Amino acid sequence: MVNAHKDFNTAPLDPALEQEVKSIVDDLSLTEKVKMLSGHGFFEKFFGEENRQFGQRAYPAGSGNERHDIPSLYFCDGPRGARHKRNTTCFPVTMARGATWDRDIERRVGEAIAIEARALGASISGAVCINLLRHPAWGRAQETYGEDPVHLGEMGAALTEGLQTHNIIATAKHFAVNSIENSRFKVDVRVTDRALHEVYLPHFKRVLMSGCASVMSAYNKINGDYCAHSVPLLRNILKEQWGFRGFVHSDWVKGCYGADAVTAGLDVEMPEGIFYGSNLEGAVERGEVDEAHVDEAVTRILRTQFTFARADDPRTYSEEDLACEAHIQLSREVAGKSFVLLKNDGLLPLDRDKPQTIAVIGKLAAEVNLGDRGSSSVNPPYAVTILDGLKSAAGPDTQIVFDDGSDPARMIECAKAADVVIAIVGYTWEDEGEFIPGNEALEGLDPDKQMPSRGGDRSFLNLLKSDEDMIAELSDANDRLLVGVMSGSAVIMESWRNKPAAIMMTWYPGMEGGNAFASAIFGDINPEGRLPFTIPTDADHLPFFDAEADDIKYGLYHGYTLLEKSGQRAAFPFGFGLGYTEFTYGDIRATKGDKLPTFEIDVTNTGDKPGTETVQFYIGFGESLIDRPVKLLRGFEKLFLRPGETKTVAFSVTHQDLAYYDETSRSWQVEPVGHTAHIGANCEDALTRTVRFETEPADDS
Repeated sequence: MVNAHKDFNTAPLDPALEQEVKSIVDDLSLTEKVKMLSGHGFFEKFFGEENRQFGQRAYPAGSGNERHDIPSLYFCDGPRGARHKRNTTCFPVTMARGATWDRDIERRVGEAIAIEARALGASISGAVCINLLRHPAWGRAQETYGEDPVHLGEMGAALTEGLQTHNIIATAKHFAVNSIENSRFKVDVRVTDRALHEVYLPHFKRVLMSGCASVMSAYNKINGDYCAHSVPLLRNILKEQWGFRGFVHSDWVKGCYGADAVTAGLDVEMPEGIFYGSNLEGAVERGEVDEAHVDEAVTRILRTQFTFARADDPRTYSEEDLACEAHIQLSREVAGKSFVLLKNDGLLPLDRDKPQTIAVIGKLAAEVNLGDRGSSSVNPPYAVTILDGLKSAAGPDTQIVFDDGSDPARMIECAKAADVVIAIVGYTWEDEGEFIPGNEALEGLDPDKQMPSRGGDRSFLNLLKSDEDMIAELSDANDRLLVGVMSGSAVIMESWRNKPAAIMMTWYPGMEGGNAFASAIFGDINPEGRLPFTIPTDADHLPFFDAEADDIKYGLYHGYTLLEKSGQRAAFPFGFGLGYTEFTYGDIRATKGDKLPTFEIDVTNTGDKPGTETVQFYIGFGESLIDRPVKLLRGFEKLFLRPGETKTVAFSVTHQDLAYYDETSRSWQVEPVGHTAHIGANCEDALTRTVRFETEPADDS
């Protein structure tokens, strides 16, 4: 099924629709227009019947006019499912889905979320979170796809296309440079134009060019202005340079700070008209805000709303779609594709038919651990723990025993008596996630009630000391140890990664995560996840991070680009992952295109099991005369190969793949120097297969 709105931001405007919208706008009073630029009724229910529990329903999100029979838009949050008090499907967190590197399955996830959102009466979804993972301490890392703009953009575009197939308006968030959680309401991110355009915006543009029809502005400041008040960000770049046709709405409650935001390009204030509403109406009447900006905002809202509401639906939607069997099985499939096998010294896969005792250690193995409990929280009808999944999948001669690890002596005896030990370690919503800062987020709105803070940025990058101690003790007790790590981003493993026989990133794997984990452990599926970020050997190899910062500088380098620039090798590089088979790469072949080459490579499964390889294409800039990364990801493809099978994958080069942003001319430029093409299984392995090619500047660069 194809996204019916893929050309929303690129096709010529519909003259008839534009005239219809203009006639409505011309007929509306200022009061009516301003009313359309905010949500309504949120606080009354939130502080009343909903008992301060967010995500209990779809929320009015702008538009709505009774005289013209225009309904309100209704917002449903994501990104790991349609958020509601009703039971809905809980998918693995976005970072886990980023580890699949699978556009097709992410598009299917988008469709499933949209189907359930439509069944709940929603018309706009907040599922597309594409903020760049600059540092693994970021609390909301689990809500995005990873550290690389190309990977982020491709996965976000796939989710967008899936959502909008079912005429749900996708909103890309949080625009922009939003990657610190605790200080998100105040931090001023200082970023050069070059770093902004090359690192922090390309994925947003890619998603918008896939048809994404709405954007949520971020809480933080950018170069001195709150994002919702940033003329360079919202008006100059988003609406003028990129030609964005849809509307921009704020993040919730503290999303904007004055009526002047509409001048900057913020079309809707959510969830209520705190600074819009009567305040905005008064600002227009006093001449502080040009009414033309209000008209533009209403035009953008109605253009988007009418386009989606009048499109043919591919199906009908009902309560039977909520957490239906097809979506539950999709959640399991996604989880199975997301696990990243980091190490395997001959331990996996386990033979379920072999008589054996498997000791499952650690409280997280028996707990439902779906991710943070902020705006992305989902309410599934059930969730399968890792312990339950293993018990269900084990053969008749396999005994599963469990110990929570609270008594070290008992735990060690359990491990010594077992043939295999599986230790589940990592974090929960208490260690990382959306920061809900007590009453600060709702300051002055309900002073009689207090709410404890929770979630936030990580205060450490290692495992908890109790987890590291447990791994050390279990390694001494049994050399057949698998460590499963539950986390939303990178964990530094230097103190223990050489001890266990196997290590697997399991993420927060969704409602079917336990069953999917067992399938991977027993070899029913071949692990195919690849790291969507770098795991360093030392926190000092990462950019500066301060969770309480008032201001911070963002530069060109982070993740694999920073490690390569500084000559540091990763513990596990970007794009890395093992499986139960082996792949061999041939030599790169270059074919001439009109101006730039296309590169091909043969990949062969040389093992004895079927498997899926993620082939990654990088371009190197070693001959550049300016400061540039060593190389950058420019494409990726997944190949399923049977034992002995060979397939060819091809990557074409565009001028944009080579370009850098020149701040003097405020344009993209291509250097007339040699570049190198790198193809391989991860960013470090790709260094071993390179080919140099010359290029000339693009005519339109």
